[in-house]
Order: sequence, then structure tokens, then C-alpha cells
Amino acid sequence: MTQSNFTRRNVLKTGAVLAGASAANLALWAQAWAQASPFKPEKGASIQLLRWKRFVQAEEDAFMVLVANFTKATGVEVKVINESLDDVQPKASVAANTNQGPDMFWGLYSLPHLFPTKVADVTDVANYLGKKYGGWVDTAQTYGKGPGGKWICIPVAYNGNVINYRQSMIEKAGFKEIPKDTAGFLELMKALKEKSTPGGFALGRASGDGNAWVHWALWSQGANLVDAKDNVIINSPETVKGLEYAKALSDTFVPGTASWNDAFNNKAFLSGEISLTNNGVSIYAAAKAGAAKGDAKMKEIMDDMNHSLWPIGPVGKPTEFHIAYPLMIMKYSKVPNACKAFMAFMLEAENYNKWLEEAVAYLTHPLNAYDANPVWRTDPKLSMLKDASRRTLTAGGLGSVGEKAAGALADFVMLDMVASVCTGRATIKDAIAVAERQAKRIYR
Repeated sequence: MTQSNFTRRNVLKTGAVLAGASAANLALWAQAWAQASPFKPEKGASIQLLRWKRFVQAEEDAFMVLVANFTKATGVEVKVINESLDDVQPKASVAANTNQGPDMFWGLYSLPHLFPTKVADVTDVANYLGKKYGGWVDTAQTYGKGPGGKWICIPVAYNGNVINYRQSMIEKAGFKEIPKDTAGFLELMKALKEKSTPGGFALGRASGDGNAWVHWALWSQGANLVDAKDNVIINSPETVKGLEYAKALSDTFVPGTASWNDAFNNKAFLSGEISLTNNGVSIYAAAKAGAAKGDAKMKEIMDDMNHSLWPIGPVGKPTEFHIAYPLMIMKYSKVPNACKAFMAFMLEAENYNKWLEEAVAYLTHPLNAYDANPVWRTDPKLSMLKDASRRTLTAGGLGSVGEKAAGALADFVMLDMVASVCTGRATIKDAIAVAERQAKRIYR
């Protein structure tokens, strides 16, 4: 395999070849890569990497194979620490404040922007990968670049957050597909509740699923935390409309969503308690895995379920909020070159193509060349995930993705505002007032 730039056709060809490649051949390629790579690990280097705990077992298995091949090729041992999605941010913040901890953190959204001066400049890695694989999608550049335009992280992947639903149940409620507009979607949710097959979205502090649906709901009605100049504009008629819409949706939810985290809806869907929720496609992946082992109930769910993009609201355009997964090197690390080598290794076609396929479309890509990966064509229930990184809005909404936007997400300003209204803890007026005070403190 040469080190020349890849076209999309080349990447696809590589993926097809690798499907039949042996592990030994891949290990040989890794050794050749290590010799040719511009990123040379420090002598005796070892890496400690903290990542979010997997939602798809096959993804983690493929990732650990990648890690093993990197170690064989470079001699750099990589210790992987798995933490729940909600625990990555606080642990990374502590490490940044104390200047000690894992060398690398693999978190979500705009995590590196919480402490941009505490992470290493990885512009050289970003330029190397961008040149080789057709360039970065726009949102990856937004998330990746910090003050001064330098890259402070590599957005390794995105988790496309979509509507997961049971086809038979929405048909019994009088719908053949998920409505493409927010008004129609509310009518579907009402009909599902009437048929005693309700849906449900997380109202607890679920960093992934909770943030995804809440931001979509507000943005779809024109509500935004800040404007393009980062001025706080949450106290607006559009926010009132957004909260009224979110409250109407929540009235149709299955009981208990106020305490849901990012795992609860998966369990509720697979146990048959709900007909519809928002999630990555890990629910589908779990059903497929169960079906492959002969589980009849999982096969029934797999055959019956499908996915849909989010409906569009009065703003007239998509307002989706998919999770970006940025990988960063802490500035205190004594092995930054080894970490850069690992970053580049992860996103090379020989590794990344296989990883995407094993993730069963739960993850999607930040580099344009990977549009050619076979995973986007082998299952029509997954093909819509291909453009998640292009469709998503970023953590700042209309505003910038920086330390302040990261702070607002970390403090759950938008999610708590919606949850307080949906659970009856606060009136719309009071909930907006609390969110406005929080936002003004963060954006002062």
C-alpha cells in the first residue's frame, strides 16, 4: 500500500480488499506504516487513553484490534480506560486542572474547548489526514479548531442520533412513516400514546440522547441560546414556542423519562416498553447481534424496526444535533509524538474502513473520502447516517464553538430548561429566566 493520497474510489477499493485480508497482512501493513509515518513516537513511549464506554460491542472489538496492531507496529503500549459517556467530561476537566492523568481523552461535543490552552496543537495531524482523505467536513473543522485557527483535537467520529421506531406500531397508529414536519410528528406521538405504545425521550441529564432531542426541538422552532456574535438571546418568543412544543411531546412519553440517562431508552426499546425513541443505531446493532445468536425476540425487533431523520420545524431546515467524538492530547503528556502517531493511525483507511463497518453505522466519519465505505450501502436502514456529520449543527448553535458553548453544554443549560418545563417543576417563563441567568454568567 503506497502512502499517496486516496481518492474515494481508492478508499472503496481498499475497503473491499481488506474485507478479505488476514490479520497478519494488516499487521504487516501497520509495520510499514510506522516506518513511513511522519509521526515518530518517543523512545520507550506508552500511552494512556480514556474513552467513552462502547455502545456496540463489535465497535470496541475492532478498536482494540486497531490498538493491538499499533502496539505491534510501533512498540508503544496503549492502555485504554473505558468510562461512561457522562463521566468523560468531569474526568478530563480534573486532569486539565491538575495537569496529570491520561495522555489522551476521547470525549464528546466540544469538550476540548473547555480548556483549549491545556491540550496539544494537532494541526499537523489534521493537515496530514485532510490532505490524504479528501478534506474534513465543515463541522469537523469547527469542532477541531481552537483559538487562532489551530487544531486542538481530531473529531474522530460522529454518532448519528436519529429516530428509532417500530414500523408495525406506527402503522397501527395510522402512519406509514415518520412525518417529515414537527407538527405531524407530534400527532404521531399522540397517536402512539393512544394505542398504548408510547414513545419516550430522555429528560434526565443524558449527554447524548437528552441533548440531541432537546436542542433539535428548540432549534426547530427558531429558539437559540445565543446569536452569531454569542449574545444571549434565549429569552425570546421562539423559545416559548420551543418549550411549548417540547412540553406537548413530553405529555405523550412513557412514564419515567425524567430520570433517563443515555442507556435507559435502549433498554426500554429492546424490552418492548416503547415504540419510538431517539438514539444512535446501537439499538438496531444490539437487536442484530441478538438475532444472530438465535434470540427470537431480538429478531422480531430487528425486522420490525427502522430509522428516520429528525422532522423539520417552522425554521424550514434540518436542526439535528449529532454527537461529535473529539480525541485530544493533553499538553502535560510526555509522549505527544506517540499520541499523534496513534491519532493518524486510527484514521488511516486500512484501520478506519474496518472500524466503521464493525461499528454498524453507529459511528460515521469526519473525512470526505469515507463516504465510499460499504456500510452506507449494505443496509437501507442505515444509509441515512452517512451524512450525519454534514447535517448536524454544532454545540454553539448559531454561535461559536468555544469554551463558553462547551460550558453551556457541560452545565446542561438547554436540557435542564426543557426538563423543568416538561416535568412541571417550572413555568415556561421561570425556566427561561433561569436559563438566561446561567447563559449570561457563562457568556459574560
